[in-house]
Amino acid sequence: MKLNTLIPITLISALSFIAAGCSTPSDNKESVALPSKYPAEWGVTFRKAASLPPSLEFGRKTLKYSAGDVFPPAALPLPCDIIHERDIPVTLRDGVVIYTDILRPADIPYKQLPAIISWSPYGKRLPTPPPKGVPPEWFSGLAKFEGADAAFWSCNGYAVVNPDARGAFNSEGAGHAFGMVEAGDGYDVIEWVANQEWSNGKVGLYGTSWLAISQWFIAALQPPHLAAIAPWNGMSDLYRDNTAPGGIPDTDFAERFHKSGVGMQEDMVATFYRQPYMTPYMEDKAAVLENVNVPAYVGTDNTTMLHRFGAYEGFRRISSENKWLRINNKQEWYDQYNPESEQDLLRFYDRYLKGVDNGWENTPKVRLAVLDPGGDDLLSVPFSNWPLPDTEYRKYYLDASSKGLSTQPAEAAAQLSYESTGDEVSFTITFNEDTRLIGYSKLRLWVEAESAPDMDLFVLVEKLDVDGTLLDPRNDISKQYLPSPPGLPGRLRVSLRELDPDLSTDFMPVQRFVENDYLESGEIVPVDIRLYPSAILWHAGQQLRLTVAGHHIDRFDELNDIPTVNEGNHIIHTGPEHRSYLQLPIVPIDE
Repeated sequence: MKLNTLIPITLISALSFIAAGCSTPSDNKESVALPSKYPAEWGVTFRKAASLPPSLEFGRKTLKYSAGDVFPPAALPLPCDIIHERDIPVTLRDGVVIYTDILRPADIPYKQLPAIISWSPYGKRLPTPPPKGVPPEWFSGLAKFEGADAAFWSCNGYAVVNPDARGAFNSEGAGHAFGMVEAGDGYDVIEWVANQEWSNGKVGLYGTSWLAISQWFIAALQPPHLAAIAPWNGMSDLYRDNTAPGGIPDTDFAERFHKSGVGMQEDMVATFYRQPYMTPYMEDKAAVLENVNVPAYVGTDNTTMLHRFGAYEGFRRISSENKWLRINNKQEWYDQYNPESEQDLLRFYDRYLKGVDNGWENTPKVRLAVLDPGGDDLLSVPFSNWPLPDTEYRKYYLDASSKGLSTQPAEAAAQLSYESTGDEVSFTITFNEDTRLIGYSKLRLWVEAESAPDMDLFVLVEKLDVDGTLLDPRNDISKQYLPSPPGLPGRLRVSLRELDPDLSTDFMPVQRFVENDYLESGEIVPVDIRLYPSAILWHAGQQLRLTVAGHHIDRFDELNDIPTVNEGNHIIHTGPEHRSYLQLPIVPIDE
């Protein structure tokens, strides 16, 4: 029973915004139409920005910092003299003026500096304290939140450019959250930076979280002077990765997008809830990754959840011939400012922003942290591509009668029910040999709602020891980031189960999320649920547990509550006619 409550859906591209008021950046000789506002028919809500901090100083100023300076609570002394130009105006294509700071080494002649832009609405006033989990001795304080630390980058021959995005702090205009308007602004600033007298014409993008998400969108527009990107921990599809994973609204994190400014800011949550589907508005917040073609150094971790899916997908789908993926086992801020990570990224940027022949191309294309909860994680394990070419996608069939998982389908039909608002059911298997799961997993379930037209399903794959005790993959450092489940989660609203044939693959289902197909009484339907990508090692005798529930599966009472449509019992069907299975990416272990 289908119910379509949407306006007609069309895929959105930059050209579809021309009628919304677009122009060409004055500094760019290429003719490209870029949007400066959303189409009126989208009905996007804007609200007053949060008040500016009362102590915020604003105005054009040039500061000079000396080698050896320290900015507590950060503890890293500056290794060189740095010039800090504050609140430089940049005029965007529609006349809106935003403001940027620039930090550059004091001793490098003009026309020799590549630039690294850290794009966000988080503010740019310095100094800042070390992000949570970052040792103070790694951090100088000369970095906007989640951005490039000038103590490292400027002293290695780069200009650090820190814009306040449209509508943020003292920048003019209404603030926009991702999508083509913000991407167009990033395009403008890249071309402006490339034309500054100190610039060598090469510009890179850098940063984590918002500063990484925005890179997918900006790079997809292919600014002529964008030479490389480094999106570390950046989701790439705001609907599927964050606002409504599996079609179930979960806006706890998106509520935090409300930032300080002097005008209005986009209210993505309010706009989403008016039509909580993959509307043209939300399509605009799914980056066209295939349009990204510049060299890319993509990073994320295997222990937190917020950005993991988007980062893996970003690497997999971008068209760049020169791209690298590195996965760590900590969390984004710790990895970002780790001196080893900074030196690694420096080699990448030196190659593509300075033209240094430093052998970077010999770096393995993929370096993974293979987690071994209960043991020692393996770090920087090299591979040639992602997904790994020698992956075997092996099906483990559910048996409702035994609550087990097996490579052989259950011979007899069976069913297992649970109360959807509080209970859960689990299926387990014991591995007889060391088994390595690296890649994308998915779950196929045949389900029925006993007394409701819809179901919200939550699933979690976990590692247990030989005695059945949970082995948490998170470490003390990763736990200093946003809480995450101790395993591989997935979720789906059953009425939104229809797959997108263009985005789905054999190893990863992707739903369209455009209309509800409600269940009839007694109807049994197949659903496909994507799980988070992973790299985890099981030893012989250890167990894998698959849990299915109607609620957020919270082992440590630390996750946010998610409202659901559930009522009554859920029924899982297994057997010859209803082959429910868990598909896992098995990768051979080298002897």
